[in-house]
Amino acid sequence: MIEAAKNFKFAQRCLTDTLRGIREGLSLFTGHSSRVAAIFSLTENSDIYIFDPQDLLGGHAPKIRSIFTKPSNGQPPTTAATVNTILGEKDIDLDGLISFGGTAPSMFYQKWFTEHHPDICSTEPVECWLEHATQCISNDLTTRPEFYTGISGNFLREYASHAVRDSIVDLLNLSLGCDIHMRIYPILYAILGISKINEEGARPFGRIIFAEPRQILPKVTFLAQFDEDRPPLLANYKHVRKLLQAVENSEGYLVSDGEKILGICGNDIPENCLAVSFQKKIGFISYNNQTICSFAHGLYCVDAYRAKLVEVEDILLDYPLDTETRSSLLQIAEKIVHNGQDKGFGCCLVIDLHTSPIGIEGQNVHPVLDLQQPEKLQLACALSKVDGALHIRPDLKLHAFACLLDGSRIKNENRARGARYNSALRFSYHHPTSIIIVVSSDRPVSVIYQGQEVQKTPHCALTLSCMLHPQKIDKWLAEREV
Repeated sequence: MIEAAKNFKFAQRCLTDTLRGIREGLSLFTGHSSRVAAIFSLTENSDIYIFDPQDLLGGHAPKIRSIFTKPSNGQPPTTAATVNTILGEKDIDLDGLISFGGTAPSMFYQKWFTEHHPDICSTEPVECWLEHATQCISNDLTTRPEFYTGISGNFLREYASHAVRDSIVDLLNLSLGCDIHMRIYPILYAILGISKINEEGARPFGRIIFAEPRQILPKVTFLAQFDEDRPPLLANYKHVRKLLQAVENSEGYLVSDGEKILGICGNDIPENCLAVSFQKKIGFISYNNQTICSFAHGLYCVDAYRAKLVEVEDILLDYPLDTETRSSLLQIAEKIVHNGQDKGFGCCLVIDLHTSPIGIEGQNVHPVLDLQQPEKLQLACALSKVDGALHIRPDLKLHAFACLLDGSRIKNENRARGARYNSALRFSYHHPTSIIIVVSSDRPVSVIYQGQEVQKTPHCALTLSCMLHPQKIDKWLAEREV
């Protein structure tokens, strides 16, 4: 009994360090505060515990009850590993969550969960992150407590580039087999190195493909090939940055085998190439038209840099609009917002849901522009660049542009944000039936409603007592019974 208690206490310590590392790392990687939770059982006959410091799993209690309690007699649906490896577990499919789990001799069952933020471009690196966490804690539990250093949690905090590398290797192995001659880490280092270099004051803009030398490279149709005796080296970032100018604003790609730049090809590239798109301040890595990750400011992430306006959709559900109008209004807003994001300028939209139009000082349009017509919507995108806000009504028409959003001072203004943001806060506070979308020139998008910014993910405080004490699943479920 004493030995079992010691083992459980050590497991708590390992779980705490691991969870902290995942949470801090994923919060940076996804661009959003990310909650993390785990369900685990140390041995086949021990109790099942839930380790959920920020109540990530609270809304999934009914499904968790159906999986982990009778008729399965409280045991997780797993088969214990018989060798010193991690055997993956079937996903239990909790909506809105990304998960990975496994079983090993040191921990009979573990399943890690984190949030699936709506505006991330890929889940694969996050799944790889959780997979590595599963391996780390299984290895940590084979260590004697006096030799435990807690380094796994620190490593998981900085796992971003490794998660991207693991995702790429998994995709390559599935498509091409395990005999891959292209080394991924040097490619990832080169991508970030090139992304930081300005050429004649301009950020990189263009595309590169990386083709596996033996299987894919022979299928590439070159428009021009470079001298085989002295090809530009990928490790020479400045040289590659200069060459990237040759494919700016064109359909072409630079072609690399992971070590050298071999030439330029057209837009018709073979399957199973790793494609990198530099888009000035940001960029994306994709494989077979599937985005793997993005990069910005010298770091890898999974931010899609394309606002999905989920918050706007949720607010619109509270108003008596028919489904078609709601959908069209959201599509119009997305088009205008994405135009501002892509072209790098700030803009502002007022979606006026009041029964009669709000009087806003601005440049009225006569007749109003029907935004269901593509050419009128394109004109609205152009007008959004003019200082001031666009005034859009549920009739799907633009009533005015260059609108001034005035209002008296309110408590929750943010002096770290600009005039556009704080004016929107004031205006929406005094006009609670309006939704205001603020696009910053550096791409972030804020949805403001009734005087406050609508947060994508509610902030949940992490309490020390909860962090250190996982709960037995029966007790956890009992606290959440309706």
